Amino acid sequence: MKIEPKKPRAKAEFEKDRRRKHHHYLVTVHYEDGEKFGRVYTDKDKATRFAERQRRSPVVKAARISQVS
Repeated sequence: MKIEPKKPRAKAEFEKDRRRKHHHYLVTVHYEDGEKFGRVYTDKDKATRFAERQRRSPVVKAARISQVS
C-alpha cells in the first residue's frame, strides 16, 4: 500500500484576513496607595484624554499609555 502525499488545499476566492483592523492602547493608572488600574482603548486620542484626566487627580501617582497590539 502506497501512501499518497497530501494535495495542497484550494485557495478561497475571497480574502479571509481576520487580523485586527485597529490598535489597542492600554492606560495604566498607578495610585499613591500602591493600587493599579488598567483600561484598554482602541482610539489613541480617547486613551490620551483619559490618562490626562486621571493625572489631574491628587491620588494618582502616574498614568501611562502603552500600545498592546
